[in-house]
Amino acid sequence: MKKQGFTLIELMVVIVIMGILAAVAVPKLFGMIAKSKASEIGTAAGSYVKLQDAYVAESGAMGDWSKIGYDMKDGDTFDYDDKGTYSANTVLVESLGTTGQMGWQAKSKVKLNDCPNASTWDITVKQATNSAQGMVSYTTGVSNGPTGNTNACKDLTPSFSKLDS
Repeated sequence: MKKQGFTLIELMVVIVIMGILAAVAVPKLFGMIAKSKASEIGTAAGSYVKLQDAYVAESGAMGDWSKIGYDMKDGDTFDYDDKGTYSANTVLVESLGTTGQMGWQAKSKVKLNDCPNASTWDITVKQATNSAQGMVSYTTGVSNGPTGNTNACKDLTPSFSKLDS
């Protein structure tokens, strides 16, 4: 008699191997999805910094989003906000001082892995103390919303903290 097909043991071994692969791959997949959604933070913040630098170099003052030409629309994952109080009047760089003024903020609309909903990424603009920095310097901050792992949001957006100068 000629044997055809697979035995029950062979099928069970294949199912166990597929289960192990799925248990390892699925969490990695969701982690990569959250990281890709959060990757827009670095790009959006970097654009703001470059445009603000150009405006400050040209005028010696801070500019709101419309003055510097920054147009960031809210998306499915983040709300963006111009936090500067310089929109109604001109704030000269000299008046920023060393404490600075918040100028840009992104707030998450969804939970991204261990980074909770309503987490914020912000940029504070202050007068530069080192002449090699230019006229202003930037400090980045990440708040993990009402609860959450303190490093979860920072780990999702490693390029954001590199904007500190």
